[in-house]
Amino acid sequence: MTDEAAPAAAASAAAADGSTFWRRARRQLWQPPRPHGEQPRERVVGPLELFYDLVVVVLVAQAAHHLAGKLTWRGLGEYAAVFGLVWIAWVNGSLHHELHGREDARARITFLLQILVLVPLGAFIPEAGSARGAAFAVTAGILFAVLALLWLLASRGDRPEYRRSSRLFVAGTVFCAVVLGASALFPATDRVWTWGLLDVAYLVGFGAVILGATPGAAPTFTVTDALIERFGLLIIIVLGETVTGVVSGLAAEPVSVLTVAVALTAVVVGFGAWWTYFDFAGHREPRQTPAATLQWMLAHLPLTAAVAAMGAAMVGLVEHAHASRSAVATAWVLCGGAAVVLVSTMLVAGGLEAWHSGRGLYRPLSLTCAAASVACLALAAARPAPLVLGLALVVLLGIPWCLAVAYRLRLSDPRPEPPAGEA
Repeated sequence: MTDEAAPAAAASAAAADGSTFWRRARRQLWQPPRPHGEQPRERVVGPLELFYDLVVVVLVAQAAHHLAGKLTWRGLGEYAAVFGLVWIAWVNGSLHHELHGREDARARITFLLQILVLVPLGAFIPEAGSARGAAFAVTAGILFAVLALLWLLASRGDRPEYRRSSRLFVAGTVFCAVVLGASALFPATDRVWTWGLLDVAYLVGFGAVILGATPGAAPTFTVTDALIERFGLLIIIVLGETVTGVVSGLAAEPVSVLTVAVALTAVVVGFGAWWTYFDFAGHREPRQTPAATLQWMLAHLPLTAAVAAMGAAMVGLVEHAHASRSAVATAWVLCGGAAVVLVSTMLVAGGLEAWHSGRGLYRPLSLTCAAASVACLALAAARPAPLVLGLALVVLLGIPWCLAVAYRLRLSDPRPEPPAGEA
């Protein structure tokens, strides 16, 4: 090799080494989305997902705080429409990571993009039904456009059995983004109605995609331990809103024995919602069928919304602890929320493997929860004093729990059965 050729060869070798380094770095830091059908069955929920969930719960808290100051039919309608959009976006982002995400820089950027849109979206929630409704609509449209893009990029390498479901899902998310953006031009009342109808339409379309998946694509919707944990963690974090509601109400009032008693009773009501869900449905595996998966997922929407709404109502319950009767709106939102928690928990349980294996428990339990939910509504209509209302809710939430404890104690009773013919 000549002296002139040596530097050129060295430069070429350095360039090749640099190219190899960047290819290796890209493979490790920016991997393509995991293809459909390669969902990992065993993994743990990472800190990135937990951070994302906490950001979403900030939006839930904003909606609940707004509801606490506006316990009217209009306020409840705004809350339902806005909460539905937030929950759908959370499920959308969570499922994308569950199915296609990896532990790399791409996953971090994916979540960061959503968080950067969620933050201003949360700021617009308190006035989403009025002055900042247009800003909320445009921002929500951008969020769903980002989600549609993420799903589109993930679907580029689909095998034939996944293409139809992927295209329908992307098309539905794009439609949602377009309608949300267009709703910025509507009057405030029409805008909120549009969001509510869009929630329903999206969930119906989501269900149709899952139920209409080809047999080869059905495994795409497998609910893993990580996804079960994510849904349970969201419930736990949202349950914190019940404590926030109690603390907010207590902080706004002079301290008295009655006020503190009502506040602590309200905390026990929130605890009752916790034991209802986690004793009967939480952290349990659903049946691995499209219908059961769909039921399990969608039943979490009213359940989560009801828990957050109960936290909003607790503010008024504590603030009016000395009233002879609970306020109409407070009684109906708090008791109605408890009723929805009972019914929704049984709907979640209906999609579980345990629903069939533990038929002896869940069948009478579902009837008991239905009766307790009706009693909750009757309690709302009666509107007793705040302390009495809170204590009655504790009792009503405790009835299904007592039934379950009695059933389990009976199963674990070591005493032998008496011989036939003996008492």
